[in-house]
Amino acid sequence: MTVHKFAVNDEFILLDVNSGSVHVLDAAAYKIMDIFDGENDSAVITAFAPEMGESVVGEILAELHALMDSGTLFCPELEAPPVFAEKPVVKSLCLHIAHDCNLRCGYCFAGTGDFGHGRSLMSPETACRAVDFLLENSGSRRHAELDFFGGEPLMNFSAVQSAVSHVRRREAETGKIFKLTLTTNAVLIGEPVLQFLNRENIALVLSIDGRRSVHDNMRPFADGTGSYDTVVKNMHRVVDSRDGRNYYARGTYTAYNTDFAADVLALADEGFTQLSVEPVVGKDEPYELTEKHLPELYRQYELLAAEYLRRRENGNSFDFFHFNVDLENGPCLAKRLSGCGAGHEYFAVTPEGDLYPCHQFVGRDEFRMGSVFTGLEQSGLSEEFRQAHVLTKQECRECWAKFYCSGGCHANAQAFNGDIHIPYKLGCALQKKRLECAIAVQVGLKRLRKGCL
Repeated sequence: MTVHKFAVNDEFILLDVNSGSVHVLDAAAYKIMDIFDGENDSAVITAFAPEMGESVVGEILAELHALMDSGTLFCPELEAPPVFAEKPVVKSLCLHIAHDCNLRCGYCFAGTGDFGHGRSLMSPETACRAVDFLLENSGSRRHAELDFFGGEPLMNFSAVQSAVSHVRRREAETGKIFKLTLTTNAVLIGEPVLQFLNRENIALVLSIDGRRSVHDNMRPFADGTGSYDTVVKNMHRVVDSRDGRNYYARGTYTAYNTDFAADVLALADEGFTQLSVEPVVGKDEPYELTEKHLPELYRQYELLAAEYLRRRENGNSFDFFHFNVDLENGPCLAKRLSGCGAGHEYFAVTPEGDLYPCHQFVGRDEFRMGSVFTGLEQSGLSEEFRQAHVLTKQECRECWAKFYCSGGCHANAQAFNGDIHIPYKLGCALQKKRLECAIAVQVGLKRLRKGCL
């Protein structure tokens, strides 16, 4: 598929898949693109001249051919760049600082924090060794990324402190620059912790699911009581302390709140402006999303897109992660093909130092790839992940969204299909819808900047 056309909130949009060019059409041109393939002008005239008039159809065809001549319509298929034949460098690690948690989230893929292998904490020595492993395998790349994860990483704050201290020493020794992130439920962010996180410029992903009832239903404490009040109070302290920057409030929506746009807007109304809400991934669970939910979920994304633009116009905007699509200066082709780099550029590290392709593979023993002490042991599996990009997956090659979703999540593909090369279909459907909405939002923002909205 080389072009994709869609309508969102009264915008008629055409995406040229291979060039990434986005064209805003009128209703007539949108109809003509049902059959126009670049070489069938006479068929188009025969089909639409009685309705639109031959001169109108001729003008539209001339404009479409001009786009073809400029290389922004029916652009040829792309080939994988040579980088995929080169030895990969490790760019990022996810440190499982704590396989334990103080919440009992109903949808937790980590089994309430222990990943099915018992509760444990990463030692400071292992955390520091992970930093060294990243540096030793980062090649000439100057920038490195480290995410402190769990369970709840602040249940092992001393190891976080040790790792950060080691990072700063190694930055001075090597000239490398680390981007540090910590994903937390925000329950344990007291003043000393907050001062440390701010002083070290650690970006925060703060987990909250939206409205009080939704959040408390799925994210209670171990005793069953709701965590919403504690989380919101601490989140406000965090956001206020860093002037509303360097954080994301990240939620999960489930079958219990298919009206998730209301949760995004509730967070915005609470004063949190950097927002991300993801669909739950579940199998044979009461909260799981299925195909029957798709029409409502599609409607919610369109509602959210319209409200996003309305609030931007009125000066009370928020930022929604999945609407942030750069249509002009996006990622390079290699990044668009491979996405997160799981299993070859990005690894998760367990408290014991074992390496897995990503945080969602932890606990699936067949995907243990080595350790930070002994190095990468399954080079063949790593190469399989490296070559599992959108141009090698049949379903992805034929998909219009391939250069934006990068083939979807390997862990979800393996969990649902037993094969990292076969995408998780529900995830694909939702990804495509929110991408359509994201492109429509970017069109709307461009109109707004021009004073046309």
